[in-house]
Amino acid sequence: MPDKKNKARKANKNMAKVEDKKKHKNCSLCADKIESIDYKDASKLRRYLTEAGKIIPRRITGNCAKHQRMIAKAIKQAREAAIISYVFD
Repeated sequence: MPDKKNKARKANKNMAKVEDKKKHKNCSLCADKIESIDYKDASKLRRYLTEAGKIIPRRITGNCAKHQRMIAKAIKQAREAAIISYVFD
C-alpha cells in the first residue's frame, strides 16, 4: 500500500511541474502593437521598475526579448536625462 501512495504523490508533483511550464505570459507591448517606447513617458517606464529602482526581468514581466531591450534602453536614457531617478527612496 505505501508504494501506491508514493507513486501517486510523485505523479501529482510531476503534473504540477508540467502545468507550471505551460503558463506563458504574453508580451503586452506586442499585443498593443507598440513599435517604439518613449523615454520621456516616466509613468509607463515605472511599471517595469522595482521599488528599489531595478529593471524587472523579462521572465516576470512577460515581455518579448525585443521589447525588453527597448524598455531597458528607454529606462537608461530616462535615468541619464534625470526623468527617472536611479534609486527610489
